[in-house]
Amino acid sequence: MSEMLQQGATIGILGGGQLGRMLSVAAARLGFKTHIFEPGANPPAADVAHQVTCAAYEDEAALRAFADTVDVITYEFENIPTSALDLLETLRPIRPNRRALAVSQDRLVEKAFLSDLGLTTAPYAAVDDEVDMAEAIDEIGTPAILKTRRFGYDGKGQSRLRSPEDAARALSDMAGAPAVLEGFIEFSHEVSVIGARGVNGEVSCYDPGENVHTDGILHSTTLPAKLTASQRMDAVLLTAKILNALHYVGVMGVELFVTKQGLVVNEFAPRVHNSGHWTQDGCAVDQFEQHIRAVAGWPLGDGKRHSNVEMVNLIGDDMDQVPELAREGSVALHLYGKSEVKPGRKMGHLNRILGPAG
Repeated sequence: MSEMLQQGATIGILGGGQLGRMLSVAAARLGFKTHIFEPGANPPAADVAHQVTCAAYEDEAALRAFADTVDVITYEFENIPTSALDLLETLRPIRPNRRALAVSQDRLVEKAFLSDLGLTTAPYAAVDDEVDMAEAIDEIGTPAILKTRRFGYDGKGQSRLRSPEDAARALSDMAGAPAVLEGFIEFSHEVSVIGARGVNGEVSCYDPGENVHTDGILHSTTLPAKLTASQRMDAVLLTAKILNALHYVGVMGVELFVTKQGLVVNEFAPRVHNSGHWTQDGCAVDQFEQHIRAVAGWPLGDGKRHSNVEMVNLIGDDMDQVPELAREGSVALHLYGKSEVKPGRKMGHLNRILGPAG
């Protein structure tokens, strides 16, 4: 067993959004401090962290000063510049490791990695220009979806092709960025597994949750998901396979399509995940505490679910419902402290307890 971080140790977090905020709260419950590194002013995590550095990821002096104050470094989003990680890695342990980031940051690399593990993905092909696009459509067919290889989230960096005639428009939507064409998958619903791996290789997974998206953004996650016992087991086992292949330390979200032929891996995120927020009120040890435990070298919680839960994101004007929701006895509110309400902006979420786990 790796040496456990002791009370009062500081965990550095790259990124100061709502995930960094909830990681900081979980760390504080275990007696740790957090130091947030975030380029933007007044990030949500600043309200609850011990220390905040607002500086660019290109600011080498700020990165060194940050590393000097922390015992281990983790992150709440994937798109951290390589140069910052190159420097920080020489100064402190980074958990999860760089390989997990490198694989997940590039959709083409990610698909190849998953295929090499023997896992099923959507059919895919690299697209850099019109010639690639024509070949990819010949190979995969339409309907399909063109996605930027890097920097896509919440439906951004994506363009749908209903027929080959949409090729020029979709390519234009990529604005010159390298892309990957993915064939459409016939699926009944999407589920995700939140899995964790400790420093010593211990693995713990939560029950799969069933996801519903609206306009490319996660709307809700419901537990239990509609899965057979064997599908549930397969989902957990393939998540463990990904965690072990990457020698991962921390929490990961794995998104899966449920099809007649079996489970198809959509993508994985090397961090705590929006579809795991239900764990805050459905489990004794939630995904945020689980991640802190992992990166701090602590034993993992078992992830057992004590309640059936529906998590619903509060996006933009959904905040108007807060007074009414606050009166609802089965609802736990988790608000992110963002002062400005914008359309499409995640402002918080609720967990509605549906009853005891069966």
